Amino acid sequence: MTTTRPHATVDGPDGAPVLVLGSSLGTTGQVWRPQLGALTERFRVVRYDHAGHGRSAPPSAPYTIGGLGAGLLALLDDLGLRRVSYAGLSLGGMLGMWLAAYAPQRVERLVLLCTSARLGPPERWRERAATVRRDGTGAVADAVVGRWFTPAFAATRPEVVATYRAMLAATPAQGYAACCDAIGAMDLRPDLPRIVAPTLVVAGADDPATPVRHAEVIAGLIPGARLRLVASAAHLANVERPETVTRLLLDHLAPDGDGDGRP
Repeated sequence: MTTTRPHATVDGPDGAPVLVLGSSLGTTGQVWRPQLGALTERFRVVRYDHAGHGRSAPPSAPYTIGGLGAGLLALLDDLGLRRVSYAGLSLGGMLGMWLAAYAPQRVERLVLLCTSARLGPPERWRERAATVRRDGTGAVADAVVGRWFTPAFAATRPEVVATYRAMLAATPAQGYAACCDAIGAMDLRPDLPRIVAPTLVVAGADDPATPVRHAEVIAGLIPGARLRLVASAAHLANVERPETVTRLLLDHLAPDGDGDGRP
């Protein structure tokens, strides 16, 4: 299992509580920019790029969720972060579940956004990885970005959609395809009952990539987890409905937060 340390960007005041943000497959830490201003008023925010994404080097061994999670732990160790809160979108949420289950002492509070503990079938992910290795990430960009935003948002904010399509198309094929392999082989469901961090699960009500039923499974298996739906949002709910997601994050991550901020 590889433990390549990902690249990270740190913002916010020294001495503030630390919040680590994990991005989705095919994006970088830039996907959290809609939340960054509000979050850095209260937190020292660490945004990292997954292996083979953005400025993170790809590990030499095949990717697994556990290997990517070990790299995340290496990042926390390198930054001297003993205990953090964590919010993850899609693949970032998968790593958040792994981290909270396998290193529970490191996670103060947890937010899982538009993600899944088991996102099969594996054959679909192997096919997507093969396409990307053969033809590049741009070959899947239109289909993937079509699941990131609702049609109404895409029609009214085409410049935002174009920005994220360009981000996806710029992702190195090796890193994207290897993360597809890791997702296809993943099943975190048996690990979820071990999570002890107060957890908020957030789903886009119109997300075709990780439909609401996936969030319901996660919330049902993590003791005490709360589930909130974001109306009129697809997979990148934090981009499509930034104010709603920011409020949910701040409500849950407050020292006395209970995740009860409602869209």
